[in-house]
Amino acid sequence: MKKILFLIATSLCVGGGIGTAVASLSNTTQATATVASSFDTDFTQAAEKTVNAVVCIKSFSTRQQNPYGQQGGYDPFGMFDFFFGNPGSQQRQQPRQQQKKKSEPVQTGLGSGVIMTEDGYIVTNNHVIENADKLEVLLNDNATYEARIIGTDEASDLALIKIDAKGLSPIKFGDSEAVKVGEWVLAVGNPFGFNSTVTAGIVSAKARSLGNNNKGTMSIESFIQTDAALNPGNSGGALVNLNGELIGINSAIYSNTGSYSGFSFAIPTTIVKKVMADIRQYGTVQRAMLGCQVVELDAKLAKEKGITAAKAGCLVVSVSDMSTAKELGLQADDLITAVNGTEVHSFAQLIEQINKFRPGDKITVTYYRDNKAYQKTGTLRNSQGNTAITKKGDFSELGCAFMKISAETRQHLGISNGVQVQGLKGGAFKEAGVKDGFIITEINDTPVNSTDDVEYIYNQIMKSGGDERVMFLKGLYPTGKRYYYAVNLEDAE
Repeated sequence: MKKILFLIATSLCVGGGIGTAVASLSNTTQATATVASSFDTDFTQAAEKTVNAVVCIKSFSTRQQNPYGQQGGYDPFGMFDFFFGNPGSQQRQQPRQQQKKKSEPVQTGLGSGVIMTEDGYIVTNNHVIENADKLEVLLNDNATYEARIIGTDEASDLALIKIDAKGLSPIKFGDSEAVKVGEWVLAVGNPFGFNSTVTAGIVSAKARSLGNNNKGTMSIESFIQTDAALNPGNSGGALVNLNGELIGINSAIYSNTGSYSGFSFAIPTTIVKKVMADIRQYGTVQRAMLGCQVVELDAKLAKEKGITAAKAGCLVVSVSDMSTAKELGLQADDLITAVNGTEVHSFAQLIEQINKFRPGDKITVTYYRDNKAYQKTGTLRNSQGNTAITKKGDFSELGCAFMKISAETRQHLGISNGVQVQGLKGGAFKEAGVKDGFIITEINDTPVNSTDDVEYIYNQIMKSGGDERVMFLKGLYPTGKRYYYAVNLEDAE
């Protein structure tokens, strides 16, 4: 600032007398002071309210190498990274005699978490605790606890863990929907293992999508984008407003190196609260589906479809049977612009709004058809087309619906029976590599022809009590190409 004022003063001296320069410098100083005061912001209260609610999470594993690499990031394009710190480089520098045996758990990662309740429930990222054999939680007062996993949700990259403690300092939840672009925020976490580090920035954007970067499986993306400095070890930490209220869980950074270089991303509390409540109550997330494919409206598409009544929204491409969209009467080329009165200009915003609710909840959708506005209310359903509650370990965790195939399709493909996989979301089938449209003809050498057949075989496998619970799928795709899949059901218990 001194350098800028000096240059101004010098310029004025060249153009006129010393008195003019002094007067102008005085005016400039006053103006600068006025501008500075308008930007004067006190971060101390928000920091004080937050640091004791953020913890350090150390993960231990018998695996010697972090599956995400040294920086802890899945980085197919060299840009997006998760910032789950990996102390592997320090371990390699230890003398051989000091290294632990391969059979003993070693520290493989370092992340952050946020205390939700006084009795020890902590929210963090799924990728922070994934594949860990042991979790250690370090509080801001240096107290250490071993944690257990209560539940995880890969689709939102969130996880809930628990330590046996009392009288903790839980964070206060804020409203991420009330956050405005340009608003000051603080990020609190443990970058590179530096406990309770606070950085500041502004909200750069809302409802930002990273394009399903989490190993191709992160289907819920509506991030708060910020320029607060975050680095490996910040993952799972808190993004708070100036009242010290949680507005997001820090999850990813935009980087060429795995370290901070401009932008970072947080999961908004609208999603966090819903996912955590579901895991505590049901053991798994109750995921509602609107039941239609959409694309974001742009100028070219608007001109092509003759849409003039709205400039942004989600254009319906197709509608699934037995879905909420079908109940609402949505059709191809309808333009969805709001859910329960909240505007949706992008796919990420639409996903965020739908994922605030559970199957069975009612929503009101605003949409345009032929440039006329409509509002209709319907009941949200799950991926199976009903409102049943999904419990951990039940049939719904396969993550898809099964539709009986028509006689024409059977004849065309030369098969006598089968069911087709539809509405594939996160679940055991997707993890096995099964894709939408796959036609299952046999499961464990037993022919199937309906959803009831699949569910019966599933239940028999789960009741078997064997060490290996696997569904062996035999079938083909509509192209006629045959495939075999092994679906692991061990994690469905």
